[in-house]
Amino acid sequence: MRRCRTGALALAVGILLFGTALAETTATPQAMFVPKVAADETLVDSGQTPDFVENLLTVAEGELGYTEGPNNYSKYGVWSGDPHAAWCAEFVCWCVDQTDQRYGTQLLNAIYPKYSGQNTGRDWFIAHGRFVYRKGNCPNWGYQWLRGSDHLMKKNEYVPHPGDLVFFTYSEAGDTEHVALVEYCTTDADGKVTLHVIEGNNPSSVQHNAYSLDNSQVLGFGTCEDVVDTTLRFGCSGEKVLVLQKRLAELGYLAEKDQTGTYGGNTKAAVVEYQKAMKDQPVSGIADRRTQQAIEAAIREKEYNTPDTWLVDE
Repeated sequence: MRRCRTGALALAVGILLFGTALAETTATPQAMFVPKVAADETLVDSGQTPDFVENLLTVAEGELGYTEGPNNYSKYGVWSGDPHAAWCAEFVCWCVDQTDQRYGTQLLNAIYPKYSGQNTGRDWFIAHGRFVYRKGNCPNWGYQWLRGSDHLMKKNEYVPHPGDLVFFTYSEAGDTEHVALVEYCTTDADGKVTLHVIEGNNPSSVQHNAYSLDNSQVLGFGTCEDVVDTTLRFGCSGEKVLVLQKRLAELGYLAEKDQTGTYGGNTKAAVVEYQKAMKDQPVSGIADRRTQQAIEAAIREKEYNTPDTWLVDE
């Protein structure tokens, strides 16, 4: 067995990492984030965004110019536990963590996942009800619609907001291969939408980039706000399933013990019973757009007619 003194080993490792770190190119500090819109483009108005978005984009802007060292070495990989990881996701997660530390927010693992590896981030957003597929159809779940909409979402209908994550796939299987942070979106004279992003590890640095919304490699978006609803069916699990179960229970269709966040047989049976009372609604046990919106409307009506929900201002 080969032996060495721990002090010497620690010194050797320190020298190695220090030398690797020296090979990195550090970022240039940036001022507060401001969109840089070309003269022939129009900024897409995304409405009011959460306060944390500007802080997150400012942190990400401050990393522009950072370049990895040998063998994919990056400080983002070091932070995540794998110094030589392919670090596009690690960069985004690091920026979220830095935003939390600098501004006192609690975004990581709440608004954004801390993750590494293929599909993990996408699946986290799906489970939290905040992944918008560009084509409007979530595999193994079903069609999607923007909240409050009277129709199913069309391809490219959702234009991502600042602070959303855009996920890319380079294969027909739909596995996620790359992720970037959306800064803003623009349209040109022909109505073509362009996504302006900050991304890491493409190919070796933190940089600005731009992608057409209709780029076939754009899989979808992990959103920083609740903007989409998705068809729910037997076998689905996540926050939106739990919301549906709570509403069904409040309307008397589901027992409290069945509020598990997983769409099982009892949830399907409850949806069937509710659909039987709907007009011109196929009875399938699948909570589609019409079913979910009818249940949501019934909850609003019940709350309106319940005296305890009224606030009396004396």
